[in-house]
Amino acid sequence: MTTPHLPFLTIDAANRHVSLDGRDPAFYRDPNAVYAALHAQCPTFWWEEQRKWYFTGYDHVNGLLRDRRFGRQILHVASRAELGLPEPQPHVAHFDAAEAWSLLELEPPEHTRLRTLVNRAFVSRMIEKLTPEITDLCHQAIDRFEKDGKVELLSAFADILPVTMIARMIGIPDEMGPQLLKWSHAYVRMYMFGRTHADELAADEAAQEFSDYVRGVIAERRAEPRDDLLSHMVHTEHRGQLLTDDELISTTIVLLNAGHEATVHQIGNAVRTILENGADPAVLFADGKATERTVEECLRISAPVHIFDRFALEDVELDGIRFRRGDKVAMILAAANLDPRKFSDPLAFKPDRDEGANLSFGAGIHFCIGAPLARLELNIALPILFQRLPGLRIATPPVVKDVYHFHGLEALELEW
Repeated sequence: MTTPHLPFLTIDAANRHVSLDGRDPAFYRDPNAVYAALHAQCPTFWWEEQRKWYFTGYDHVNGLLRDRRFGRQILHVASRAELGLPEPQPHVAHFDAAEAWSLLELEPPEHTRLRTLVNRAFVSRMIEKLTPEITDLCHQAIDRFEKDGKVELLSAFADILPVTMIARMIGIPDEMGPQLLKWSHAYVRMYMFGRTHADELAADEAAQEFSDYVRGVIAERRAEPRDDLLSHMVHTEHRGQLLTDDELISTTIVLLNAGHEATVHQIGNAVRTILENGADPAVLFADGKATERTVEECLRISAPVHIFDRFALEDVELDGIRFRRGDKVAMILAAANLDPRKFSDPLAFKPDRDEGANLSFGAGIHFCIGAPLARLELNIALPILFQRLPGLRIATPPVVKDVYHFHGLEALELEW
């Protein structure tokens, strides 16, 4: 059947097959409407265009994220020939090299070893010490545009805070911020539906330049350590071993990219959500507890990261579907956040909601290592923004990024 008000979506509930054009602007501009239709008719489905099974139910997604029968990598348990996987493509060799030791792509024991080395910097008690610095950055950014009475929020505010903070933690100078953003934007297009050959070439070039830059900083920290995360990674042994340059480059790139990309999107998504719902900032940010709940509800209803994939590491059955070792399955985190079996009236923005955790940062061993930092940045930035700019409103319709995996805005013009 075709859902009448969503002409780009066809759901065959009986066979659990779905046809959906992931590049249709009507979809990626408002994916929540599609998720509602899927929850109502077909929460677990075969996406015909993507050629794999997708899970949207909260319990299934939460379980899959923690299920050790599924993993982010597969070549540690089977060869490409056994699985029928294609050989790596030469034109993305630099990208593949940069991803080879990414925390997002590894399973234990390598994942455990690398995550142990960086985890200390991201625990809550360490992150909380950054409160004054984050607060100052927010005020400095607003100082530059407050008198104008209008601003494009992404470029003037949302881009600046997360990339500056994660760069400082790692040991990258502030002035590299704009270049880090350019590399990151090109890099992440590798994860998008319908990526083009040009996207792949741009991502590979960005990966090469990014890697070369990080390699230079590693050499500097090896010769002259500083009080930063990169120096810690360069000089700290784990079971008698130091990280190799390749491991250091992959880890640094994933921390820089993941440490700002989603938070940039979420600042824009949250401001848009609050303004479009006509919510009163004085109530939303009345105190610390109210602010925390507002931030979590914004993360739930407008998550910045939508899809994560897993490989079946063994033959397994889930929700009546049989998977063979090497099969790829996907979880839609943002859809799980809208499961009506978990959240009442899930498409409604309810900042006082208290119905359990959202899955925007994932779960299990790949739970976002930067979640404490992202939450702190949001809990500081949003109240400051609305307090400093009373009467804040959307000036022109928001421009949504033309991508799906990462849901965010290209531009958000505001006035006050």
